[in-house]
Amino acid sequence: MLELTMASVSEEDTGATAGMLMAEAPSDPGTVLRVGRDKTVCRLATPDDWLFVSRVHLEFLCGPDGGWQVTWLRGTHAEPSSEVSLTPAGRQAQPLPYGGTVTLPRGSSGELVIRDRTAPRSVNVGFYHEA
Repeated sequence: MLELTMASVSEEDTGATAGMLMAEAPSDPGTVLRVGRDKTVCRLATPDDWLFVSRVHLEFLCGPDGGWQVTWLRGTHAEPSSEVSLTPAGRQAQPLPYGGTVTLPRGSSGELVIRDRTAPRSVNVGFYHEA
């Protein structure tokens, strides 16, 4: 099972409790959870006008062994208008490259942060992957 929580935070919301969205999916091979602006394909969707987030920005995919991976999907632009970092629990943040994929270890938890490069806005996606 993979559980995701998402909070969108802008400068005026700093220090406030942001609204949280949640999604979960069983660890069945081929299961997909997406994060982005397109509500028709993303289980966790950001505000429509937050253009630093792609229509489909992050994709969590369950592999044949029941393990999960996350990919920052490449969009139509050569350079993204955001940056993404991954912070596994108990570790330092590391950048997730544009178009890159990272495997989430079983029983792991942590957070991915999508930051706007032009304004003080971010999308925080927490994850918990059951063992």
